[in-house]
Amino acid sequence: MVLIPGGSFRMGSPEDELERSEAEGPQHQVSVSPFFMGRYPVTQAQWRVVAALPQINRELKLNPSEFEGDNHPVEQVSWDEAVEFCDRLAELTGRPYRLPSEAEWEYACRSGTTSAFHFGNTISTEAANYDGNYTYGESPKGEYRQSTTPVDQLNNANDYGLSDMHGNVYEWCQDHWHDNYDKAPTDGSAWIEGGNADLRVCRGGSWVVNPEDCRSAYRYGDNPESRNSYLGFRVSCAAPRILQ
Repeated sequence: MVLIPGGSFRMGSPEDELERSEAEGPQHQVSVSPFFMGRYPVTQAQWRVVAALPQINRELKLNPSEFEGDNHPVEQVSWDEAVEFCDRLAELTGRPYRLPSEAEWEYACRSGTTSAFHFGNTISTEAANYDGNYTYGESPKGEYRQSTTPVDQLNNANDYGLSDMHGNVYEWCQDHWHDNYDKAPTDGSAWIEGGNADLRVCRGGSWVVNPEDCRSAYRYGDNPESRNSYLGFRVSCAAPRILQ
């Protein structure tokens, strides 16, 4: 886990960002309290340990992933199963583990940047795992690996020390899907009122998508029961009061 310092940022993408969608606006100022976030997406080795713990609300398969490997991100995990993982981890540790809010996710991903990606306005498959047959602006074509990669394989940590925030697997957030940010919370909390309660927000892009879907501001909604080889998650945890 990495401590993400509190602060404020402009959430969403500017209107002149390449490949921007209306769902990424309007940009708005958001204040985020300190919290902890997993350095990597949850790995299959981590998943197996927690999936073997006593059930709280639903069963968990020990090996749900298509692309097997201890250090590969767990995938083919639904939103409800990701929540169950967090609940079991919280029960074991006595700490409030949970999925990040969408605002927390983007704030952590950007790590103080305003560019399309935390490493700038271009992207390459040396820095992220996506479909390198496609390009973003002046970004070069690259490799299409056609699978996930180990979470520690690419040297792509941002200024907060978080890796794989762009590509590899999409990551579930707490929030219900809203078509845009009109009347969105400004305190970093999850937006679970209104919108489409049948969808949950996913962030970060994946191994199978075009590079524009890996941007810091990109977002889409998926059914909470969806299980796909391009969809995983990482955990968050509230920071102790002394750090807030």
